[in-house]
Amino acid sequence: MAKVTCIGILVADLLGRPINRIPERGKLVLIPQMELHVGGGANNTGVVLKKLGEEVVMVGKVGQDGLGEFIINSLRKEGIDPKGITTTREYPTSATMVLVDEQGERSFIHCAGANQSLRNADIQDEFFLDSDIVHITGTFLMPGFDGPETTALLKRVKDAGVTTSIDTYWDDSGQWLNVIEPYLPLLDIFISNRDESTRISGHQNMVDNAKFFLDYGIQIVAIKMGEEGSFIMTQNEKILVPPFQVKAVDGTGAGDAFAAGFLVGYSKKWDLYETGRFANACGAMCVQAMGATDGVGNFDEVIDFIRKHS
Repeated sequence: MAKVTCIGILVADLLGRPINRIPERGKLVLIPQMELHVGGGANNTGVVLKKLGEEVVMVGKVGQDGLGEFIINSLRKEGIDPKGITTTREYPTSATMVLVDEQGERSFIHCAGANQSLRNADIQDEFFLDSDIVHITGTFLMPGFDGPETTALLKRVKDAGVTTSIDTYWDDSGQWLNVIEPYLPLLDIFISNRDESTRISGHQNMVDNAKFFLDYGIQIVAIKMGEEGSFIMTQNEKILVPPFQVKAVDGTGAGDAFAAGFLVGYSKKWDLYETGRFANACGAMCVQAMGATDGVGNFDEVIDFIRKHS
């Protein structure tokens, strides 16, 4: 069993489905489903890791409000100690309205909230010193932490001899490489999706795209490609891992579930195909239920899913 410290965004997600049109100003649209879930990359990845049998330390920031209490209580119910979560009066808890269409594709309206006030100083050494992996997720959505603050933290983590990992999000500011380049040499694992990674690297070809990151000294690059599976590459090997064919209900959290599955395979020292297959299965299970984590089962259930769908 690995111990993973998940650092990043914590979000209250209000999901509505199916939403195929936005009402005109002053008008109303009725939908059959609307649910409140805890989301954000740190929560989603951490909860799935916990389901898969790993030990998790959660680190992030929420507002001193009802949504913040909702997130902390939800983590406790999942068996995750929220001691690494700090609170602030300066900002409300981050929240996202998730608009899900009939195919499970999502659009987002996001308030950065307390996530923008996370700092390196908020993260105590005790949160990661005995961890196997420190995984940062939500990059580009934490303006107070992205850039120099992330670099400072990763230097501390590397000095402690802990494996470092990152999973990117969409950069609405358009800065991309300018934000992330200073700490690319401090990463062991780089996880991203095709759109985000190509924006950073400038390369559309997946091999050239992955090589861009490997040339910084990163050990392994995993690119999420949705219905086309995933592409994984190291200095010595590259592999395209096929997807699982499932009916998508809600794609929220699928990328985070993939990241959790990938970290499990990495920690178990599986080969690239086994690791990618397990990660793809976690993502495929996720999209079959509403919410960011409800669809993913425990470790044995993921293995059973792979056997049934092979």
